[in-house]
Amino acid sequence: MIPSVYEDEDHRGRMRYTLTETEHGHAWGVCAEAEGLFGEPQRGTYELFGWVPQAEVHGWVGNRVWLVPDDETLDPWLLEDAENSGQLLGTDSLVLTGLDDYEGPPEGHRGRVRVHDGHRWLGSCLEFARVLPREQGAHPLVLRGLAPRDQLRAALMKGTRRALDLEQAFLEIQDDQGEPLTERLLWARVSTWRPSSYGTDLIDLELDGELVTPVPEYARPIWERWLAGPPDTAAAWAGLDTRRRWAWHALVRERACRRTHRDRPAGHAYELDGRHVTDEPGLYLALGEAVNGPGGYFGGCLAALDDCLRGTFGYTAPATLFWRDAATAREHLSQALSPGGQPYDLFGVVLNLLAEGGVHVTLA
Repeated sequence: MIPSVYEDEDHRGRMRYTLTETEHGHAWGVCAEAEGLFGEPQRGTYELFGWVPQAEVHGWVGNRVWLVPDDETLDPWLLEDAENSGQLLGTDSLVLTGLDDYEGPPEGHRGRVRVHDGHRWLGSCLEFARVLPREQGAHPLVLRGLAPRDQLRAALMKGTRRALDLEQAFLEIQDDQGEPLTERLLWARVSTWRPSSYGTDLIDLELDGELVTPVPEYARPIWERWLAGPPDTAAAWAGLDTRRRWAWHALVRERACRRTHRDRPAGHAYELDGRHVTDEPGLYLALGEAVNGPGGYFGGCLAALDDCLRGTFGYTAPATLFWRDAATAREHLSQALSPGGQPYDLFGVVLNLLAEGGVHVTLA
């Protein structure tokens, strides 16, 4: 078992980070600080020609933005965490960036494409083109104050290029209470290492492999909050905007996947504080806390909510849910759009899903 605390005469503290080999699961080492964890992920960039707006699009556009080709033989295409880079001067083009996994309609697609954010139509364009990004070098990840395990010590002593290529690894992350929080996958190649000022027998290990999913800078304060430990009061996320609520929910979900949940017995009565359910992440954060307390998880989309209702996430059917201030959710979530752009009532769908899962809901 990997110890969560490493102590010597110079350095005392809980180790947040464990560098773990993916194939066999052995630990290369543990440390208290990871420099370079935050950065900007590689984003796809698209120029939308002949942009005709239907709504104002400024800055951050949405967590899920769908491009829907008029040609129904093609499925809608998703941009996650989409941003508007502005309209190009002297043109009628709009530039959007987002996380797209390099998937979407064919580059040669011709024809009108409509764009929506899951709640409203943003506009349409005559055609689009993918803008190839400039080559970006990998940002180093420096594990400071690392307590190396024997296998890592042997690799460093050998010092060959092959020995220093640790290949795929997980950076497993726990909070300051020693509980698993999340992890990041990376390709770990040692570029250099040196004795650490953190303490005797500790090293600063620099890896030149890039993180597969770096943490965006805008999420840093949320991560720092969760690294200190889970919230002890409900709705600690209430003051966040929608983008940062999704970042908060991502940690809620990832933490939940690393914990064992004890289901409450059937017949339990839950209460949901609906005052802050003004957007989709607020809905799932409030549901999670109603079932599992502050920082609790109970779905992040309709499919995940359905899974949670089947058990092993703190709930056993049947049960009751008293939903306070339900009018807030009804006002903000009744008009939604499917990926293909068909309108539906998200609030109503959630109520139906809860009922099908054995939850008797009382709205107040």
